[in-house]
Amino acid sequence: MMSEEIYESDFLVIGTGIAGLMFSLKVAQLGSVSVLTKRKMYECATSRAQGGIAAVVSDEDSIASHVEDTLRVGSGLCHSDVVEKIVRRGPEAISELASLEVDFCRDESCGEYELGLEGGHSHRRVLHVKDHTGADIMRALTDAVRKADNIIVFEDHMAVNLVQRSNSVIGAYVLDTKERIVKRFAARATVLATGGAGKVFLYTSNPEHATGDGIAMAYRAGATITNMEFIQFHPTLLYDPTGTSRSFLISEALRGEGAVLLGPDGERFMPSYHPDAELAPRDIVARAIDQEMKRTGADFVHLDISFKDADFIRNRFPMIYETCLKAGIDITVDPIPVVPAVHYMCGGVKADEAGRTDVDRLFVIGESAGTGFHGANRLASNSLLEGAAMAHYAAEAVQSYSGRPIQAEEIPPWDPGEATDPDEMIVVTHTWDEIRRLMMNYVGIVRSRKRLIRARNRIDLLSKEINQFYWDFKITPDLVELRNIATVAELIIRMARMRKESRGTHYNLDYPEESGAPVDTILRKGYLPISATE
Repeated sequence: MMSEEIYESDFLVIGTGIAGLMFSLKVAQLGSVSVLTKRKMYECATSRAQGGIAAVVSDEDSIASHVEDTLRVGSGLCHSDVVEKIVRRGPEAISELASLEVDFCRDESCGEYELGLEGGHSHRRVLHVKDHTGADIMRALTDAVRKADNIIVFEDHMAVNLVQRSNSVIGAYVLDTKERIVKRFAARATVLATGGAGKVFLYTSNPEHATGDGIAMAYRAGATITNMEFIQFHPTLLYDPTGTSRSFLISEALRGEGAVLLGPDGERFMPSYHPDAELAPRDIVARAIDQEMKRTGADFVHLDISFKDADFIRNRFPMIYETCLKAGIDITVDPIPVVPAVHYMCGGVKADEAGRTDVDRLFVIGESAGTGFHGANRLASNSLLEGAAMAHYAAEAVQSYSGRPIQAEEIPPWDPGEATDPDEMIVVTHTWDEIRRLMMNYVGIVRSRKRLIRARNRIDLLSKEINQFYWDFKITPDLVELRNIATVAELIIRMARMRKESRGTHYNLDYPEESGAPVDTILRKGYLPISATE
């Protein structure tokens, strides 16, 4: 169950999305890099990104305007200094990706970038590769990483716990999911780029393995966690009861090109909810769809772009067109059935724009980081921008760690104790399903004091059971992920209860208005600001 060998490198990177791989490419010039990924390098949330990456590359746009849009959509909770730094890095990030042969679409008539418009943006500024931008970015990054001499990628390797000495992270215990052995990795600096936690909820656009591992590990290591109550629901996930295209996102870019939302009666409803209608911020559109579904009893609403030219639709959205066609929907003729689903975490491990946390030698970048960039609600297509920008700033910050020792000898062998093979995996599976359902039912788009109390009481009981599983059973990927989703669920619930207002993606029926000056919620291990029965 345990490998005697210790894997040493200057930098340990956990996660292979845009943030993790861009960071790895940059620091490979400074030292050796070990990169861990739970599945294959390509399997991450970045590869699913359809809409694109927001950046100011047009003379008709400005950094000030992009900053203003981000602050406005963030409902007063963005950290303006972080927003400024990340947005300013946008044009350079695009140049870096283009140099890696990401072929962003251009207007054939003038050769300039073809820019999309999405909800919350005041200008067209979303660079894209048709509707498969993330897939092309990942192709370019994985090709570059494979060619790099100083980077070793460990696929099918799942981080279990960070290893600390004197409040410094010196490495991690890692489960080789193929060999089922726990390995030890040591490094001068450890970077968590583990993405989001959509699988904490029942319905999500995230990959199957988006279980908040980085946040859970950082919390156990004593890092401060912030603003986890802000979970962005994307308004339009394909509703496919056959399961053929489960978790497939219908990009906001369709609404940017004129697609409209229709209720069960075929009538458009968004103009009655917001002046920007379908291009309102995501939290508003998601709540509007949720309300229409509850009002009418419908299982979904429709997104209609069929009135546009069929050739334009097929050329602009080839992946969406083909995927819907496989589900029996021709989007050039028929409207698309859609539902809201968990899409993005706006909070995470408290960090600055370079990913520095309050635990020495531990950095967190990308979606796992709570920098204040997104505030209470993420502006569309700002996530890939954040990952690329934080990778740059973090690569600059870790240069000071080149003189730190690699403390491999201080990582003791993994001790499985008296653990036995799990004889009732159905218990693990059932508990996993129960957490995801209670989060969707009680901590979803619309919350209330009573719902959150019920959720807290139930997660308390489940967490005790899961902790017992963890120590009684030999470690498995399912058990590691179950433990992590329980931790992340608890953090979301506790922070949602701490916020006595509605703001951005957090809407509470008992506190429907914003209250006073915006304040971040903060939690660290052992800190209990509210009682279990409040």
